[in-house]
Amino acid sequence: MELGLSYESSAVVAENNTAVALGSGDMAVFATPAMVALMENAAMLAVRDSLPEGSTTVGVEMQTSHIKASALGANIKASATLVEVDGRRLTFDVKAWDEKGTIGEGRHVRFVVDRERFLSKL
Repeated sequence: MELGLSYESSAVVAENNTAVALGSGDMAVFATPAMVALMENAAMLAVRDSLPEGSTTVGVEMQTSHIKASALGANIKASATLVEVDGRRLTFDVKAWDEKGTIGEGRHVRFVVDRERFLSKL
């Protein structure tokens, strides 16, 4: 898999992805869990087309900061860039921002798994 693979995902802050709605806080601002999910989505999609048939990736670790709040209606973007491959372990630099600048950044680890085998173990 090629280092540097990247993807950018986006979302708009709405009632359903606020801290109040997700239970992570009591204000109507973009929730940290929603930011993390957007970062994970970007990482998953960054490598999707480079995986063997029948494979996918699963998130196993997220180290991130959420340094700035985003209000209802804000446009959020998150990027993930593949920076390390160690066998099935993929490490990404992740970042999220809105119209006013960076709102979060960190590192995310995913593992490549065979879908059928993974689901058969549940």
